[in-house]
Amino acid sequence: MSVVDGRVLVTGASGGIGQAIARGFAAAGASLVLSGRRVEVLQELATELRAEVVTADLSAPEAVAELLSAAGEIDVLVANAALPASGHLLELSQQQIDTLLDVNLRSPIALVRAFAPAMVARGRGHIVLISSLAGKAASPSASLYNATKFGLRGFALAAREDLRDSGVGVSVILPGFIRDAGMFAESGAKLPPGIGTRSPEDVAAAVLEAVSRNRAEVVVAPLGLRLGADLASLAPALAAGLQRIAGGARVARRVSEGQLRKRPH
Repeated sequence: MSVVDGRVLVTGASGGIGQAIARGFAAAGASLVLSGRRVEVLQELATELRAEVVTADLSAPEAVAELLSAAGEIDVLVANAALPASGHLLELSQQQIDTLLDVNLRSPIALVRAFAPAMVARGRGHIVLISSLAGKAASPSASLYNATKFGLRGFALAAREDLRDSGVGVSVILPGFIRDAGMFAESGAKLPPGIGTRSPEDVAAAVLEAVSRNRAEVVVAPLGLRLGADLASLAPALAAGLQRIAGGARVARRVSEGQLRKRPH
């Protein structure tokens, strides 16, 4: 039986990509629980989709337990919430690093650990973790972002094996550059000619495909970026050199500068 039209919790639902994911599930007939920090955005989306709202700041240690209690039984967890984590390593304070690790890596892991037992007990459910193509390919000015997205991808693939015989699926989504919404789009950075983007709706479609087909990993990026990420996995030093030649460092700096105001303090 599919869980796509079941009860779905989407974290980070006040952001543009989270909203697209929520709308995708609503169109499939799901009952939604929307979580995020911006209450006014969540309430407007909840009215549109007839959804429940649970506000949560996942940088707080107690947030996961509060979210578990408020959301109740769910069929699908979509761990989408994240903070911009671009910036040269030496520009980030230890407090900023700790907050970024808490929101982008610790909290998704904690959410899975919190919600998975009830899914396992019922013998059905699905967990989706939103990583990034940065979980396969490192880039300058993104050491913390790469660390959290590499970690999230590794956790998702291993958790999938842990839960393989339980009836609970685990998927990881790897978006590349997403236009119109999300961290890259909000940074205002421009890509070199020939580097393509995908839309928030493409991410939403990937999430629904992952759940409905129990896919381990879905990449949301044009072919060239997918091949580049695969090369980075196989030959990271070579890929880094090619990235420098292609102007990747300039793009990374522009993204970092554009996200500066959204970094945790």
